Order: sequence, then structure tokens, then C-alpha cells
Amino acid sequence: MSIPAFEEIIEPNDQTAARREHLDKLRELTGNVYPNKFARTKLTGADDTISAIKGFEAIVAVEAEMAEIRAGLKEGERPPAEVKDAINERLKTLGNVRIAGRLTTPTRGNFVHLTDGMGKLQIYCNKKGPLALVKNDGSDTLDRENGWAVWQLLDHGDFVGVEGYLFVTNTGEVSVHVEKLQFLAKAMLPMPDKMHGIADPELQRRFRYADLIASTLQVEHEGLTTREVFERRAKLISGMRRFLDDAGFIEVETPMLTPKATGAAAKPFETHHNALDIPLYARVAPELYLKRLVVGGFEKVYELNRNFRNEGLSQRHNPEFTMLEFYIAYMDVEGMMNFCEDLLQHIVHESVGHLDVTVMKTDSRVLGIGSKFDVTIDFSTFKRVSMEESIVGAIPPLLRWYCEHSDKSLATDISSWMVEQFNGDFKSWLRTGGNSRVLFEQFNWLSQFDNLMNEIYVIDQFGEPHEQPKDDVKAGIKSNLTEIFVKYRDENIDEDQIVRNLVEMFDEHVEQVVGFVYDESRIRIYPTFIVDYPKSISPLAKASPDDPNIAERFELFINGMEVANGFSELNDPKEQYERFVDQMSERERGDEEAMVLDEDYIRALSYGMPPAAGIGIGIDRLTMLLTNKHSIRDVILFPHMRPEKREVETGSD
Repeated sequence: MSIPAFEEIIEPNDQTAARREHLDKLRELTGNVYPNKFARTKLTGADDTISAIKGFEAIVAVEAEMAEIRAGLKEGERPPAEVKDAINERLKTLGNVRIAGRLTTPTRGNFVHLTDGMGKLQIYCNKKGPLALVKNDGSDTLDRENGWAVWQLLDHGDFVGVEGYLFVTNTGEVSVHVEKLQFLAKAMLPMPDKMHGIADPELQRRFRYADLIASTLQVEHEGLTTREVFERRAKLISGMRRFLDDAGFIEVETPMLTPKATGAAAKPFETHHNALDIPLYARVAPELYLKRLVVGGFEKVYELNRNFRNEGLSQRHNPEFTMLEFYIAYMDVEGMMNFCEDLLQHIVHESVGHLDVTVMKTDSRVLGIGSKFDVTIDFSTFKRVSMEESIVGAIPPLLRWYCEHSDKSLATDISSWMVEQFNGDFKSWLRTGGNSRVLFEQFNWLSQFDNLMNEIYVIDQFGEPHEQPKDDVKAGIKSNLTEIFVKYRDENIDEDQIVRNLVEMFDEHVEQVVGFVYDESRIRIYPTFIVDYPKSISPLAKASPDDPNIAERFELFINGMEVANGFSELNDPKEQYERFVDQMSERERGDEEAMVLDEDYIRALSYGMPPAAGIGIGIDRLTMLLTNKHSIRDVILFPHMRPEKREVETGSD
């Protein structure tokens, strides 16, 4: 086994060499260059973090007062000395403060800022003193001769602790006049560029610690910083916990290693338990364990859980992800949708401050090649649409949106014609056995949209229009679609194939545009529950009392993503056994994601489970929506990545 040398991990270059040299000199002056602790004052009532000091009422009031004074000054004019002196006397009465943090810039002068990862506070050191060095010798010995020498050896990113009194500068910034300086830790690697941060998404995810540092140091940035993204995620999760706790739920923990890979249609990760000599699987879902608890008497139960599915990576999929899953006894699917609405509206408002969430749309498959523009997700209104109706209604609204930027009469004509075709011929195919898979392979309507955009789509910021007579465009579209509507039928297709085609059509072509509404020359997105799923693809859900082929199930789609999945829980042990057997047959036909029979779960149901509804909500995807992130890897602190193939530089001063 080859073990790399320390110098190979810390890439040798001029900057790291200079930092090593500084570290050696600091060791001579301070003793231990990595001390065990630093005690902060409690002026603010708790530990005086930099953020706490910046938010302290007395400090906020002083900076507001100075801002008002400076607003009345002419350009280049300083605040009156007597006014500033009076403010500084007030600040001195607060007493000395002891704070610690990371240097945001090199110490090339007397002033530098410290950060605690959230806020920044300016400190000031004077060569003429008083500036004592606190030695890390176990006794905090004061060295009154070498404070400035240590100051000059500090590098961008180093951690220091300081003690001194507060004062206000001519620019109105409250700062600390340092009287005692203590070295706490060395940054052996240069910090990311403070202007641009780390631009490469792969480096951001691979070196998340550097990305977090960069987001703190970066002077200018668009949208939320990396830290703010994960703070919002944490707020989202804690808000969900409070909401459920207040509603009478009990939080539980279920096994992450399970003897059966079941509870969801997914391919598992497998491992081996040496002591028991049995195979175990990283859980794909906690569902069956949580429902065992409903059997045992927990009427409201939830778990914030990590799930693992041995599947591919994409913008919306990660093999390890976080779900909130909960169950309510004596409730059905309708009640669960209502509860889900209340929960999400509460959480969105608490996390963002309002129910209209603006996101940047960049998916060329949905709204144009290379297009980037803002759309609004309106959480004040949740829609409910059957799977069949979602397919029937998916195309005309978006086609209209495309066309109206070129010619409104063309848009109206084509849209009304499409609606007529869909409500007639196509809709009947869904109900009587049309070969929808073949239809959509030939139709390929998303490609049609892209082609149409190239011909007639006009928005100034997206590019120049391609001239083409509108009658030719209209005739070409109608001719193409008419041929498809007339030609592709299959009267002998079996019922199972109809279901598979319907689901495939929805998954591949429709879910991307669920809830999209063209409204006053803009796209508005409404969270939408897709309901009336085929029972055959919902092995844990109850059938509808109105139609035995339909499951009482919903999936919630927001901005083209499935965010939640819920249903009325099947509690008939015999029927559940038969559903599992059907799933096992699917596995034998090659479906690796079909569920396996869980005998103990059947035994649990046989003790009796009350009517109940359950739901799983994807925390990662919901965070994506509330932070305007387009990749799930941007809302997971440490996503899985392939091993490095080469040395990568994370940034420079």
C-alpha cells in the first residue's frame, strides 16, 4: 500500500513554502502553534462570536448613528472629532472583548477583517503598541516585544484570537483595537480567490470545506452563498420537525441496515454482517418499519431518514439522499394531500418569508435550447390532476407559450387545433388501449418544441428570430401531427402494456411540465398533485373504491421534479401478500427494482393496522427549489464523487 508523503498532499509551491516558513517562525515566537482553546468574552450574553458582536444592539445602534452622520457630510469630509470621540467613549464603557476568527485578507497594513464563517469584524493593530503576544505555553505568558512581529507573519486564512477595546473608524465601522494577539491555527494552503471564489462546480463539491471558506470570503456573489444554502436547508428540516411535533407526531429511528431491500422500487446496496453471517442491505426506504409502528399503536409517526439506492447520478438523483417520511392513522390520501399542503406552505413561508419562490429555469428540454429566465413557483395554490389528464393537457399550454412570442394568431390557431385533437382522438386512445409508447416515440414532442423555437420563437435576450412564413410553419406542424394521430394505433395491445406505456409517457415526457401555466406572458408553476396512478405500479397503496384498477396515490411535482409520494396505505394482509407476489414475478422477468416479499411485514399487518395515509418528501429536492439550485449535488454537503485523477488547485490569494 502506497502512502503519500505529507508534502505530496500539501502541494509544494511558492505560496505553501512561504506559509511553512512563517509557521516555523511563529513556532519560535509563540510555542505551540495549534493551542487547545481560546476563551471568548460574553459581552453579548453568550460567547462573543463575530456574528454576535456585529448583531449586538449597542454595536448596531452605533453603526446606524455613524451612517446618519456620514450621510450629512460632503465627499472626503470626516465626521467631527468630538462626535466620534463621544461615541468611542460609549463603546469603551462596554469593556474589552475577546474574539477569534479567520483572517479574510493578508495583514499588509494595520487593519484586517476576521470572520466566523458568517459575519466579519475589523480589527486594528498598531506597531507602536500596545500590542502584546499571548504565548501558547500553557500559562498565557505575555510577550510585549513580539506582538507586531507575529502580526507580520500572519497569512490570509490563519486563525487568531484578539483582545482589545471597541472603537469606530472614520468610515463608521465598529472595530477592535487589539491589545493582545494570540495565534490559534495556520492555513497551510492559500485561500480561494476572494473575488470569484471557486467557480468550478466539481471543485466546489469535492472540496466543500474550501467552497464554504470561499463563500464567506467572496466579495461579490449572485444568489445565496454556499453557507446560506445549507443554513436554509437546516432551517427547512428544523421547521418540519417543529411542525410535526406540534401536530402530535413522534419522531423515531428505524434500521439503516435491513435484511430485506424493500419499501420502495429500487436497487439496493448490499453488505455482509460478519458476526451474524447474513447479507444486509442499506435501506431503500423506512416505510415498512414505520407502518409496523402504526400497527403497534403509534398513530402519528415520522422519521427524517437517509436512504440509499444503487442507481445512477443525475441533476436530481444521488445514491444517498434524505427523506421525511410520516404516517397518520385514520386518514386517507385526500387528507394527506391537505396536510402536505399545510406543511409545505408553512415551511416555505418560514424558510423564505413568502409563498412566491423565483427560480432560474435552464432546462433546454422543456423551455428552449440554452434558455435561461426566471419563473415563479406559487406555493399559495396546489393543483390536483389525474395522470391521464396531465398527459392530455401537457402540450397545448407550452406550445402556446412558444408561439405567442412570434405571432398570437398562429399560437391561438395551433393551440386550439391541438386541444381539439387531444380531447378527441388522443384522449380516447388512453382509455381504449392506444400504443402511447410508439406514439410518443414518433411524436417526440419536446424535440418538436425545440425545432419550433428555432423557427418562430422570439425573445430579444434569447437571440434573433429565424424568418419563415407563418402559414408554412402552421401547415408543417399540422401535417406532421395529423400523420402521427392517424397512423400509430394498436388495437390488440394488452392491458399491462397500456399501463406501462402510460407510465413511460408520463415519466419521459410529461412530468417535466406538470404545473406549468402560461400566464400574462410569463411562466408560473403551481405545485401539482398527480393522482389516479395505476394500481399495478403502486404495490403498497390501497385501490380506489370507485375504480379497482386505480390506486389511492399521489405524487407531488414542483418545477418538473417529483418532490413527494403518498397514498392510502394498504392494510389488508392477504392483498398485500398478493401484491408482493406480483412484484416477485416482475423480478423474475428481470425488473431488479421490483419489491421482494417481506414475510414479517405480512405478519405485522395480520395483527391489524388501522386505516392510514403516509407520505415521503424529498428534502434534497425541496431544498433545491428553495435555494434556486439545479443540481442535487449542490444541496448535499459531501456528495459522492469519483476519486481524483490528478492534483487540483482549489484557488489562490
